[in-house]
Formats: sequence, C-alpha cells, structure tokens
Amino acid sequence: MTLQIEFTWLVGLLLTFFGAAAGIGKLLLGQHQRHQDRRFNELERGNHKLQTDLAKRLDSIETASHSQAERVHQLERDLLRFQAELPMQYVRREDYIRGQSTIEAKLDSLAGKLEIYQLRAVAHGGQTNAD
Repeated sequence: MTLQIEFTWLVGLLLTFFGAAAGIGKLLLGQHQRHQDRRFNELERGNHKLQTDLAKRLDSIETASHSQAERVHQLERDLLRFQAELPMQYVRREDYIRGQSTIEAKLDSLAGKLEIYQLRAVAHGGQTNAD
C-alpha cells in the first residue's frame, strides 16, 4: 500500500501544521507573558509596600533618635550645671579638716593668751590682797 499525496496537499498540510504550531506557541508565550506580568506586578506591589514600611520605620527611628539626642543634650546641660554648683555646695574632707585645724589653733592661741592674762591678774591681784 502506497500513499500518494500531491505536492500542493503536502504543502498545505505542512503549512497547516506549522501554522497550528505557531498558534499554539503564540498562545503559550502569551500565557507565559501574562503570568510574568502578574508576577512582576505582585513583586512591584510587595516592593512598594516594603519601601513604604521601611520609610515609616526610618521616620520612627529618626524621631526616636532626635528625642534621644535631645535627652542626651538635656543630661549634658544638667551635668554641667551640677559641676558648676558642686564647688559651692560641697566642701572636701581635707578642706574641712584644714579649716577646723586653723580654728582650733586660733582658739588654743587665744586660750593661752587668756591663761597668761589670768595668771598676771592673779599675780597682781594676789599681791594687793596680801597687803
């Protein structure tokens, strides 16, 4: 059994086959392109959402950093004020001891002078009482 096909029929069958293959290929490529477009759109929406969330997060971090910096500046000012007031309100132990020693030395000197004065008064007064 032999199959005989005319040349025009063969060309027609080949053109039909290649046309169908091209149509199916175009259909598959179109579906693939739509799938890729959907996927890229989802990625773009996700990326946009991430960028928005990141911008909000960075803004909150910037605000927190600004308030933290303000608290640090306030703390530095308080520390400087405290350092300025400290010498006026605080006497070191050594300074207190030195001041107290000076006062005690002056009191001892005054007591010695008073004792000498009292002895002279007794010596002069004792002679007049004996007379």
